Amino acid sequence: MCGRFAQYQGMADYLRELDSEQDVISGYDNVPIDHYNVPPTTKVQLLHAEGGGLTIAAVKWGWAPHWAQGRMPPPINARVETVASGKFFKQIWPHRALVAADGWYEWVKDEADPKRKQPYFIRLREGGAMFFAAIGQIPHEGELREGDGFVIITADSQGGMVDIHDRRPVVLEPSLAREWIDPDTTLARAEEIVLICGRPTEDFEWYAVDKAVGNVRNQGDALIHPLGDSES
Repeated sequence: MCGRFAQYQGMADYLRELDSEQDVISGYDNVPIDHYNVPPTTKVQLLHAEGGGLTIAAVKWGWAPHWAQGRMPPPINARVETVASGKFFKQIWPHRALVAADGWYEWVKDEADPKRKQPYFIRLREGGAMFFAAIGQIPHEGELREGDGFVIITADSQGGMVDIHDRRPVVLEPSLAREWIDPDTTLARAEEIVLICGRPTEDFEWYAVDKAVGNVRNQGDALIHPLGDSES
């Protein structure tokens, strides 16, 4: 995880779920984003704190430090176990953000034929938005810079989710999501939040979906319908 996710509500819907007291200092509307199949390198709507308020910026999913660029594709995820202490993400560890999402996809190999994979969609049992913990090199005051990008922080899966994938995004409840991006949150507290405060496996449900999601050109809500659903 996480190699594909869905971000399809309007930004005002996500902000309502976040219930932040901070003002949003960048423009936004509530037109549905309608991205049901977000792949790496896509520019994603990212929430972060800046200048005493919240800023929404379109930032590329994927980041690497300058000394690692060109050696391999930029990572899209960072392991929670090492993100705060490792050299690779040291530059961006202090720059915290949120990815507002509606769920993510994982692919499970067919034991009889490893070349065949079945996609699954994972979402909150209660429905509604979720917030992935992220870090990145984020545009300052809306000014794009070379090398801007972000990664999603991931943790070990637990319980039945292990059967889908051994890693999962760190998903934060709204109160912790607000604390995560608060500039007054210390680095030590930020590490604690992502290490031990992510939403537990039992908060999620997952089900098989159509293999059409494997093609990044495919979009639309049919991608998140359970396999065999008459509406899909």
